[in-house]
Amino acid sequence: MKIGLIGFGKTGKSVASILLENKKFSLEWVLRQSKVLEHRSVPEFLGIESEEPGLIYSSSATTVEELLEKHPVDAIIDFSSNEGIYTYGESAAQKNIKIISAISHYEENELKLLKKLSHKTTVFWSPNITLGVNYLLFAAKFLKKIAPWVDIEVNEEHFKKKQGTSGTAVKIAEALDVEKENINSVRAGGIVGKHEVIFGFPYQTVRLIHESISREAFGNGVVFVAENLKDKEKGLYNFEDILTPYFAV
Repeated sequence: MKIGLIGFGKTGKSVASILLENKKFSLEWVLRQSKVLEHRSVPEFLGIESEEPGLIYSSSATTVEELLEKHPVDAIIDFSSNEGIYTYGESAAQKNIKIISAISHYEENELKLLKKLSHKTTVFWSPNITLGVNYLLFAAKFLKKIAPWVDIEVNEEHFKKKQGTSGTAVKIAEALDVEKENINSVRAGGIVGKHEVIFGFPYQTVRLIHESISREAFGNGVVFVAENLKDKEKGLYNFEDILTPYFAV
């Protein structure tokens, strides 16, 4: 599967390294805002031996349309910003290129655009694309269904500079009917990401915890999603759509 990656920050670099090491995928190009590293090879920059092209382009010098014309891909993976979808969404949908978005938070307008694009191509969005945290969410919803009266607390921890409440924590809270204002947030040091759901039963507690030890976890999640979307028809998908078949009896 030929991949185009949008966004090359710390997480984007980690995702690129995982894609380069997986023989099922070919990283064709990376598009970022900055001109720094323009036309550099991703494998060379990351120190990974690979025959894949993986050249870095700047959006200020190269348009998405030009990239897709010269270097067609099967899927675009977005680790940029919530506004990134406006730069490539329509072009990708018109060419029936799958869209995998790992943006942590979208406003209503972006969500409407994702829905619109899903009428033309396969679109996937998850505010946290790690497999583990989505398994946590799946399990938490199952336990809430068994005991709808249980007390629930949602905690999240991230690196010092992360602003706002974690999009993943918000999604967990919404799924468990916990008010967003009641999410407990911690910002300290270089924590990659930790989410915890505490279920308070009489005389016992159950804690479901997911912790990202390294940003490569997002790359593994991308691989899992891409493989499971390969044969999906056009439409808007989330992690639950992908995980549910695995739990079917």
